[in-house]
Amino acid sequence: MTPAPDSSDEARTAPPDQQPVLVIPTAIRDEIRERARGGSPAEICGVLGGEFGTKKSRVDSQYPAENVADSPRTRYRIDPEEQLEVFERLEAGGEEIVGFYHSHPRGPDQPSETDARQATWPDRSYLIVSLEPPAVGSWRWRTGDGRDESVASTGGQFERERLVLE
Repeated sequence: MTPAPDSSDEARTAPPDQQPVLVIPTAIRDEIRERARGGSPAEICGVLGGEFGTKKSRVDSQYPAENVADSPRTRYRIDPEEQLEVFERLEAGGEEIVGFYHSHPRGPDQPSETDARQATWPDRSYLIVSLEPPAVGSWRWRTGDGRDESVASTGGQFERERLVLE
C-alpha cells in the first residue's frame, strides 16, 4: 500500500482543534486491532455504528465483515449484500452509519491511493489499523462544497480526524 501523502490532493491535515472528531471506546478499538492481527496478512474490514455528525461522531458498535477483495492482502471490499445486512441491523438498533474500518497489515495508518479512489461515503470516518508499525488512524472522506477545486477535481479527499478514546 502506498500512502496518499498529506501534501497531495488525496489527504489533508488540519490543525488538531479544527479536525473532525471520532470518539471510540477503547474496547472497540482494541477488538478491531486484535481482529487485524488475527486476519494478517490479509486486510480485515467492517462497519462502525453509533451517532453520526459531520464534525463529531461517536462509535457505539462495530460490525466485522468478510473481505471479498480479489487481492485481500492489499485491498479490502465488503460484500454489498453483507453491507446491506449490516446497515439494516444498524437501523433496527437505532444506530447510524458512522463509517468503516480496515487494516493495512504492513502499514501505514493513513489512506492509500486505492482507499481514496474507492471512498464513497461523504463525511464518514475511515478508521485504518496499521500492524507495522502499530498504529490506528482515522480519516473523513470529504467531497467538498464546490469551493475547493482540488476536492472537486479528484472527487474528494481524506481529512485527518482526531481519534478520542474513552
